Amino acid sequence: MTQRAVIERAVAEQASWMEDLLVALVQAPTVLGAEEPGQALMERAFADCGLEPESIALDAAAIRADPHHSPFSWDVTSKRNVTATWRGTGGEGKSLVLNGHVDVVPPASESLWTSPPFTARRDGDWLYGRGAGDMKAGLVAMTGAVRALRAAGVQLAGDVTLQSVVEEECTGNGTLQCLLSGSGDGAHAAVLTEPHHDHFTLAQVGVLWFHVDVRGVPAHAARASSLGYNALDATQAVLRELRVLEAELNAQRGDHAWYADLEHPINLNPGVLSGGDWTSTVPAEATLSCRLALYPGQEPADLQRRVEAAVERADVGATVRYDGFRCEGSEVARDEPVVLALSDAYKMVHGGAAPELRATTATTDARHFVRRGIPAICFGPWAEDIHGIDERVSMTSMTQVATVLAHFVMDWCGGAQTTPALGAPAHRGGES
Repeated sequence: MTQRAVIERAVAEQASWMEDLLVALVQAPTVLGAEEPGQALMERAFADCGLEPESIALDAAAIRADPHHSPFSWDVTSKRNVTATWRGTGGEGKSLVLNGHVDVVPPASESLWTSPPFTARRDGDWLYGRGAGDMKAGLVAMTGAVRALRAAGVQLAGDVTLQSVVEEECTGNGTLQCLLSGSGDGAHAAVLTEPHHDHFTLAQVGVLWFHVDVRGVPAHAARASSLGYNALDATQAVLRELRVLEAELNAQRGDHAWYADLEHPINLNPGVLSGGDWTSTVPAEATLSCRLALYPGQEPADLQRRVEAAVERADVGATVRYDGFRCEGSEVARDEPVVLALSDAYKMVHGGAAPELRATTATTDARHFVRRGIPAICFGPWAEDIHGIDERVSMTSMTQVATVLAHFVMDWCGGAQTTPALGAPAHRGGES
């Protein structure tokens, strides 16, 4: 049997194990502050690959001391990343990080879902549930690839480090903590198994989260026009000025090669509006919480100044504070060795069809690796409606991604088949 056939059979034999793990992960509602059940599952999954899992606790002081952290106001003392390293023999192979996040965004309006968002529902090739695509299937695919190779008796020359991180959806400080703690730092490349199934993402925007606080003058609604100053109304003046800034930023897209052909790469999202405490009282306070993007090469501090200037132009007496994402964009060259090698593996699985090389108008943790000179790209299973209603992921795609990654790891890390490293490869792990 050829090496290719051995690898593809080894991955196929992990299909049940991968599905069980994905179901268990989706049914763990790992929103911000509740990530630990998912990390416990990933710890067991890494151990089920015959590896020694390690916990990397988030250290608030260490994170805040790094100039590239994102600000946060919540307690992180109970949070951890889970990692495991498959040590190579130290030969000619290169080292690699496979990174994914266990945290998910809230399910939005649960009443709009066809089935409960944290109940994994299989319908044909699709598995539904919040986080199924973004990005628990990616975590499963990268882990399944490693488990398959070890079950097939592969020995690597270079190291492979698996990372299951927290807080990708709000700060990126989980992956930052991994690197600050030495996990993956100095690797030759990183692949983040985000749901980018038919393309590799080589460029990404930066993101700024900011919160505009407005102080009003409360009064009885009957005298609102003469005595009150409505803080909720005032946020609309702020939003109008922020939309002007958004238009200005999009008008600059021609200066950025990856984004010149995209119609609207910079998106302002007013995500949360809160204020008031009684229907018949003019709101005394209101907060408008927004997300705004910036191009690679731009500094978040520069965008902060432009946001503050826009809020000042609204002239409503508002103040701006920052909590959550404050990060730069990043980009990787099309001819980076990791791009070429992963492309070869992709073509092997997909009948010679090459992946597109794209930019995304979102951000990922790839920037932390790129900043350290580690080329990092995104590639993962096919998902639909992420952050939306009835999020779903293709199970066939998850297996295909695991197969691509297995071929890529063999090539990149200098793999050779020796003797099986695990017991029965059909063992069904990852169950709670």
